[in-house]
Amino acid sequence: VGKRVAEDMGVGIEHIPTAWDGIIPALLAGKFDVIISGMSITMKRNLTVNFTHPYANTGYILVGSTAMAKKKGLKTLEDYNSSDITIATRRASTGAIAAKKNFPKAKLIFFDDGTMGIQEAANGKVDATTSTPPKAAYDIEKRGDKLFVVDKTLMSPTREAFAVRKGDPDILNWFNNWIDNVNASGWLQERHAYWFTTREWADQLPD
Repeated sequence: VGKRVAEDMGVGIEHIPTAWDGIIPALLAGKFDVIISGMSITMKRNLTVNFTHPYANTGYILVGSTAMAKKKGLKTLEDYNSSDITIATRRASTGAIAAKKNFPKAKLIFFDDGTMGIQEAANGKVDATTSTPPKAAYDIEKRGDKLFVVDKTLMSPTREAFAVRKGDPDILNWFNNWIDNVNASGWLQERHAYWFTTREWADQLPD
């Protein structure tokens, strides 16, 4: 999405690696111009940043450690709502909110990077981690039988949008019109289907 935005705007694109719990402060400090990927609309965030029109509906699923599931006999989402279960999630994310809501009895541990939760689950150091469906598909494809999707049901479905600094109505207007146009053309739906319903991207994974 970011690449297509830059192409249509006629500008170059630079990705700035940023810890998730500091991503909004970094935007406000002017370290980059927009947050595009993975930013769900929440009313708390909206007090600090402006959101564009939503461009995707998403949510989190639970990705289980195969080793720990076999060891403890874990099969359903209900099995993970227990005091002897440890779930990893990304700090300050809607995935963390979903984990707290759906698994109030479980122990939660927080990481700044969602990849760390996946790694801990793959290594059998936690019972499960929260992830979005395309990220889960990527990680399961990459790590084979060490991980599995506990349930495809989305926990706490959300809407994703671009986040920009307040006080710039012109860029907000441009992004809103861009989202409306690519929605009308079907491009966003094609991208969603590519990542969510196919494995055509699997050969792009690093070895």
